[in-house]
Amino acid sequence: MHCIGDTPTLADICLIPQVDNALRFNVPLTDYPKIQRIYQQCNELNAFINASPEQQPDSTL
Repeated sequence: MHCIGDTPTLADICLIPQVDNALRFNVPLTDYPKIQRIYQQCNELNAFINASPEQQPDSTL
């Protein structure tokens, strides 16, 4: 499951950092189960894993 269809799109690329920031600032996402599912599935893909801030050598997170 992705924002639109069965493959990641620009919508997913834009959504994931927003969810990362929401989690970082302890914003509850319990009212948004679809967003939580999309976030989980995207973060299982190598492209999203490799692009995550934690994987960047100059990240301060």
